[in-house]
Amino acid sequence: MNRFRRHTVAALACAALLPFSVAHAQAPAWPAKPVTFVNNFPPGGPSDLLARSVAAVLQAGLKQPFVVENKAGASGNIGAAQVAKAAPDGHTVLVGIDTTFTINPHLYPTMPFKPGDLKPVVIMASSGLLLGVNPGTGIKSFGDLLSQGRSKGLNFSSAGNGSPGHLAAATLGNSTPVKALHVPYRGNTPAVTAILSGEVDGGILATPGMLPHVQSGRITALAVTSARRSQLAPQLPTVAELGFKALESEVLYLVMVPAATPDAVVQALATGITDALQRPDVKERMKGLDLFFEGQTGAAAAQRLADLNTRYGQIVRATGMKAD
Repeated sequence: MNRFRRHTVAALACAALLPFSVAHAQAPAWPAKPVTFVNNFPPGGPSDLLARSVAAVLQAGLKQPFVVENKAGASGNIGAAQVAKAAPDGHTVLVGIDTTFTINPHLYPTMPFKPGDLKPVVIMASSGLLLGVNPGTGIKSFGDLLSQGRSKGLNFSSAGNGSPGHLAAATLGNSTPVKALHVPYRGNTPAVTAILSGEVDGGILATPGMLPHVQSGRITALAVTSARRSQLAPQLPTVAELGFKALESEVLYLVMVPAATPDAVVQALATGITDALQRPDVKERMKGLDLFFEGQTGAAAAQRLADLNTRYGQIVRATGMKAD
C-alpha cells in the first residue's frame, strides 16, 4: 500500500471518530452568497442529475443561488481537487460519487489533493450497476456468461478508468472463470453505445442508461450488482442471489466539503440536503435513476468510505487494475 493509500484510510477512519458538532449558536451565516455544487463528472449522469434536483430545492428554500458546475477529468480527481482548495465556508461543495476516494487512491501514484483535505457531509444515495450483453453474443443467462467467458473471453465497456464499471469488470474476471477484458470509454453513454454496436460484448453500467435498450431487446440484462433488486427492473436477480456475492458493489452518491469547514455549516448543509431528498418530487427523481436513499452523515459516512477504501484497495491489487 503506497503512502497516499495508507493516509487515505487513516484520514477517513479518523474522521469517523470525530464528534459531529451541532453548536448552531456559533455557526456563521450560511449560505451568505451563491453556493457552487461541483460535480466531478460530465453532465447528464446520475450524480449530475441528483445534484441539480437537490440544488433546485435548496435554492428555493434558502433564497440563494445554488449552481451546479461540472468539472470532469482524471476519474473525478480534478473536480475534487478544486473543492479541496476552495474556501472552507460551505459555498463550494463537491457532489459526486465515492470512487474518487475509494478507488482512485489505489490507481493513481499521485493525487491532486491530500488525504483528509475533504470530509463527508452526507452519503445521499446508492445504486447498483446492471450487467448486460449484446444479444449477438448468444448469452441469455449468467450461466451462459460464465461458460462463454471461460472458453472464449469477453470484453466489457466502462465509463472510464477507475469507474464503478471498471472495478466491476475487474472483479468479475478475478472472482469467476470469465476472462474479462476491460475497454474504457469517456462516459456511460459511449460505453452503452459500444454494447449496442457490438464493439464490445457487454458492460456493467448504470441501470438508467441500459434499461431502455433492455426493454427494446437490444441489450440482454443478466443481473444487478446491488444488494437489493433494481427498482426499475425488479425481475433481474442480484449477483448475490446467483451465488456471486463477491461481485456485489454499489455506487455511493455523496457530498464533500473542505475539511476545515465549520461543523455547524456542515450540519446545516447535511440537514438541508437530507430534507430535500425526502421531498416527493426528488424521491420520484431518485427512483427514476434507480437510486436508494442512504442518509449517513458524519462519523457513519466517514467510516463507510474508509471501509470501501480498504475493500477496493484489495481488489485493485488482486486484479492489477491500472488507471491507463
